[in-house]
Amino acid sequence: MRTTVRLALFAAATSVLAVGLDRLGFPAPPLFAGLAVGLAHALTSRHELQVPALAATAGQAVVGVLMGVLIQPSTLTTLAGYWLPITAITLATLLLTVLAGLALARFTPLDRTTAAFGMIAGGAAGIVAVSDELGADGRLVAVLQYLRVLMIVVLMPVAAVVLFGGSGQQAAPPGGERLAWPVGVAAVLGIGVVGAWAGRLARLPAPNLLGPLVVAGTLAAFDVPLAASVPALLPAAAFAVIGAQVGLRFTRSTLRTIRHILPIATALIVGLILASGGLGVALSAVAGLSPLDGYLATTPGGIFVVLALAAGSDANSTVVLAVQVLRMLVMLLAGPPLARLLRER
Repeated sequence: MRTTVRLALFAAATSVLAVGLDRLGFPAPPLFAGLAVGLAHALTSRHELQVPALAATAGQAVVGVLMGVLIQPSTLTTLAGYWLPITAITLATLLLTVLAGLALARFTPLDRTTAAFGMIAGGAAGIVAVSDELGADGRLVAVLQYLRVLMIVVLMPVAAVVLFGGSGQQAAPPGGERLAWPVGVAAVLGIGVVGAWAGRLARLPAPNLLGPLVVAGTLAAFDVPLAASVPALLPAAAFAVIGAQVGLRFTRSTLRTIRHILPIATALIVGLILASGGLGVALSAVAGLSPLDGYLATTPGGIFVVLALAAGSDANSTVVLAVQVLRMLVMLLAGPPLARLLRER
């Protein structure tokens, strides 16, 4: 069967499952449909399937724009009032991930650099991209990074809905004055292309996401109605692509590669998720946020899932986004000096 046909069947199965999950009130149904269908294909099919590079880039760029339009001036002004606890929580998360990496190296054959990069929480794509040149085993870093993302995206909706009372409803996109939907779609796609190009030019980490985010956020600060009339199909397709990317990485050969370190790695990831939840509770108490805001803001990874759940719940999406992006930038910028320190020791 040709790759094009397999991709078409994959997309059809994802669409059907997304509709079913939406009727059941499941949070972020397109993303979890893509994840579930990707996992099923990766673990049962003899034919490897990958999300086309153009679709992956477009998915990240669209999500970046949708994240950027959430950056409203009033909320950013509010954020400035508790920058200290947010910075402290971000640094504490970095410390937790480094300690988890050192523990993984202590109890498995992995070297310290590979183990630390595998456990760093935030910017999985960027961490994997730079791991080889910084002396880590990029293949194992990718497996560990996406194992953590997989566990987070599976556990997060349960915690958000059951423990924190989140909603499975999809939120309407922000914006004031409405544009005709073709103009809205063209604006989102155009900003995605320009932002991704600018992100690469500026050598931003995760440029396909952060470039469009910066451009869209700058325009949103001037109340430009970028996404007010974008049809739901566009963000749904973007989230489905992101979910499929994660699910399709977990092939049987991948699981065989990691089977010797899987028990300890899983235990450490669970501990990291629980510790980050504790930091979220502390952040909500200190900064006056809701427990759901604190939980989503400090979840160690899965920023796309966090965005989808925050948009569909009563969470303060901009605060959650700001904390997540800040942590992702800190993790990516800390990577090179951390690698040098581990190699020297």
